[in-house]
Amino acid sequence: MPNDFNQQIIDEFRANEGRVGGMFEGSPLVLLTTTGAKSGRSVTTPVMYLADGERYVVIASNAGADHHPAWYHNLRATPEATAEIGTETFGVKAEFVAEEERDRLYARMVAVAPGFAEYEAKTTRRIPVVALHRSAG
Repeated sequence: MPNDFNQQIIDEFRANEGRVGGMFEGSPLVLLTTTGAKSGRSVTTPVMYLADGERYVVIASNAGADHHPAWYHNLRATPEATAEIGTETFGVKAEFVAEEERDRLYARMVAVAPGFAEYEAKTTRRIPVVALHRSAG
């Protein structure tokens, strides 16, 4: 179940064809619906993304917290998920990006959203980068 803050973003996103105001105004957002690793329930989370060719890159920053966000654990358990971008909804499969490619993609995200540099500075964990590939069909 999304928290109230996330639920407001989800509702605004869906009511305005993928656009939201406030702190995320103008940012590319995906509504990522994963299967709960423990609960097995569908959980929708708004996440900023970066387009990278045919895939969508998301950063498991959790705003710099010392633990990964729930959606990341959910994708680790079940890499298949649903993405909503704008008015389009489609299946995706998660790829967990490592090493130099992870660093390159994280730097690209920092270039468009400098807050991600602050998140990295706030934590000792290595923030994961996940590429979402559209599912066939």
